[in-house]
Amino acid sequence: MLAVLSNRIYRRLFQAQLVALVGTGLLTVALGLLAFELAGDDAGAVLGTALGIKMIANVVVAPIASAFTERVPRRAMLVALDVVRACIALFLPFVTEVWQVYVLIFALQSASAGFTPTFQATIPDILPDEREYTRALSLSRLAYDLESVVSPMLAAVLLTLISFHSLFAGTVFGFLASAALVMSVTLPSPKPAEPRGILDRTTRGIRIYLATPRLRGLLAINLAVASGGALVFVNTVVYVQSVFGLDQRSTALALAAFGAGSMLAALALPRLLDALPDRKVMLGGVGLLAVATLSSSVLASYAWLLPLWFVLGVGYSTALTPSGRLLRRSANPEDRPSLFAAQFALSHACWLVAYPLAGWAGATFGLAVASVVLSVLAAAAIAIALAVWPEGDPDALEHSHDDLPADHPHLAEGARRHAHAFVIDDLHPAWPARA
Repeated sequence: MLAVLSNRIYRRLFQAQLVALVGTGLLTVALGLLAFELAGDDAGAVLGTALGIKMIANVVVAPIASAFTERVPRRAMLVALDVVRACIALFLPFVTEVWQVYVLIFALQSASAGFTPTFQATIPDILPDEREYTRALSLSRLAYDLESVVSPMLAAVLLTLISFHSLFAGTVFGFLASAALVMSVTLPSPKPAEPRGILDRTTRGIRIYLATPRLRGLLAINLAVASGGALVFVNTVVYVQSVFGLDQRSTALALAAFGAGSMLAALALPRLLDALPDRKVMLGGVGLLAVATLSSSVLASYAWLLPLWFVLGVGYSTALTPSGRLLRRSANPEDRPSLFAAQFALSHACWLVAYPLAGWAGATFGLAVASVVLSVLAAAAIAIALAVWPEGDPDALEHSHDDLPADHPHLAEGARRHAHAFVIDDLHPAWPARA
């Protein structure tokens, strides 16, 4: 898996991802402490509102930001957004009111909603070989899981030496280091053959997404993943500290079990995806996630929670990690930022449904009912994925160019009939129905 790091450009981008993730992890810890300082016992409500604002920013801003990727070189855009994020983080230590937290979090997440999809869409252009790209996806999943473990540990060590306000400096450093690493390489910036209007650029990714059967299946899988993931991220602390009467350390251990399952799956996925199609692997992962979510409704002890959370982590990573491969196949290079932005926005819309549902159902009806409700939602999403994503989904569509003008570039290649990856094309309005 590590052989992919021999590519210098990808290695620098992966390093940029790592330092930015650590900075974001420190921000998460510091933000929780800041919320408690400002709101005391109402800190949970402040953080819940902040998370909701983050999700709304992700859903709304990502497609709009993607519209500008055609006009601005990718490297310049990524560096500028990293610098913007660093500047916003500089203000956080000086916050004195809760509303200021909300404004800065919205601004920070808006910049991230522009940065992350553009960054993700650049990797397939750097690693055109699918085997290498698959290993890059697994490395990225590992980086996210490791960050969730390393950042709190690093924050705990730093807090013995400095105040939590100084943790924001680590966030600033992470974003600036990311900008420097991105600046050190040359990135491809594919452009469309013809200029597009702002409305077309803003909606293009979502139109491609919803017109492509495998991506409609991916959207359903995103909902199932969010259903199982919300159980873990929202209700772990309730299970451990309220139901089983244990401490914060036990909560951290439970989350670590989930992360360990996710990392194990990420390590195994490259070989698994070499042998099996994406559809089978992802549906298997999300099926495992749904069964484990339902099983949590009869949890009797903490000793059973740990292995169950490990299984949830395996299903989570198995279902989620290969999604980049589907996006890569479903658009030409110049459309990838828009398509990755659509995935970013639509997947976060799924979390925007699942997070409140997990919290509300658990608080109102109990954790057992919440688990059943979330598992039913996951099962319904899996049924939709099975229906809209046909088995034997081809990487490329065979189609006719008989209706194209004589000077069209495909005909200039001398091919009246050939296959290539499915993309939305105004010349071929019927393709989505045939994909």
